[in-house]
Amino acid sequence: MAMLGAMVGAGNIWRMPFTTGENGGGAFLVAYILLLYLIAVPGLMAETMIGRYTNHGVIGAFRTVLGSKRAQGLGLVVLIVNVALMSYYAPIIGWALYYAGHSVLMTFTQPGFQPQAFWEGFINNPTLVVGMHTVTMAGLAGVLVFGIRRGIERVVKWMIPLLVVALVAVSIRGITLPGGMEGVAFVFTPDWGYLTRGSTWVAALSQALFSTGLGWGIALTYGSYLSRYDDVPLGGGLFTAIGNTSIGLLAVFATFPVVFAFGLEPSAGSNLLFISMAQVFPELPGGSLWAIVFFVSFFFATFTSGLGITEVAVTTVSEETRLSRTGAVLASCGAIWVFGLPSAYSSAFLGQMDFMFGSFGLPLATLSIIALVAWKFGPERARVLDLNRNAGIYVGAWWNSVVKYVIPVVMVFILGYGVYSSIGTANQRLMLLGVAFMAGLVVVSTLVMSVVGDEPPSGSAAVPGGDD
Repeated sequence: MAMLGAMVGAGNIWRMPFTTGENGGGAFLVAYILLLYLIAVPGLMAETMIGRYTNHGVIGAFRTVLGSKRAQGLGLVVLIVNVALMSYYAPIIGWALYYAGHSVLMTFTQPGFQPQAFWEGFINNPTLVVGMHTVTMAGLAGVLVFGIRRGIERVVKWMIPLLVVALVAVSIRGITLPGGMEGVAFVFTPDWGYLTRGSTWVAALSQALFSTGLGWGIALTYGSYLSRYDDVPLGGGLFTAIGNTSIGLLAVFATFPVVFAFGLEPSAGSNLLFISMAQVFPELPGGSLWAIVFFVSFFFATFTSGLGITEVAVTTVSEETRLSRTGAVLASCGAIWVFGLPSAYSSAFLGQMDFMFGSFGLPLATLSIIALVAWKFGPERARVLDLNRNAGIYVGAWWNSVVKYVIPVVMVFILGYGVYSSIGTANQRLMLLGVAFMAGLVVVSTLVMSVVGDEPPSGSAAVPGGDD
């Protein structure tokens, strides 16, 4: 549930429906599911396995496997990318919280409600958006300070089942609306022409990586708390991927029947949830209740993802310093809050951060973690010594080639495509800045970590199956 909670977030409830709409409906889902199980599931297995084997966070894992101070720099790269990603994801959780709060106040079913004006009034009010960002980080810190079992586990074991129930309820209501089945047909009737477009496959791959959290360090961090005989292939790979796909599809089914029933545009883009969906609730019988169910479940999804992303920094700071769990939580959440202020203040800046770190930072972090397993630890050694120990499903030798060759090639392709697609566009300058920043990040991180101690302070390492 913790891994599923970390995966399922804005990538599923907000991003997947409009990305599906922009890329041919069912055709996009075919490409997405293929790439999810070809790339993301084997990668998640590798990332979880190296966390469990080393019993460390991202910096400690690189230090343990590579055996040098300088090599810790790659772990620092993953940590910095993770914090950067969370810094602009936290304001989105704030958006979800704001809409969830107004759904409870029944704002969306008030006479004369204008979704476009409501959204613009919120997003163009920096004080309000920064306030939601601050409340979000305070809430995350409040849960994380209790640790994995007493904090994250207690929250996700309630939030995730409630999220599933809410999405099922909204999906059933949407299908029963006049014209709702046209939305189902849109999903299940692929426009096969989209599968010949490179943009569809890139969007599907991006969705598979974004929604599963591969390369964010989440699976590695959660893996560091697993016991020696926990089932990584089934629990850390297959189960979480199936759960992630299921909830993503539920979000699609919760969205498109309503979109088609009310004559909305399925390719409306990122406004599909915050503007297009908000305008249908006044027209629904019992619309106030459905608005609460929809937006509260969206907040649950984003909040549990925030817990998983932030835990990467908390675990690493706790290991690598003399700070207590509480001190590490306050330091990590405080840093993310500060770095997230520009994204909260300006949605344009948030979009630039997403372009830079989504297009270049995340593939770089993923490539670093996979390379650690594939080119240093060794995929066959990983598969025999750790991955298949007490596994409910046996991982065959095919996994070696996927981890060693396929995933690294795909990550390099994403990096190259990001550069190629930006040439001659408005993003060209931002692309050059992103490439230069990522290159400098690797160099500086390596130099910085080469002068720190080889080992973290005594007693700060993660304990398998522990409660920190």
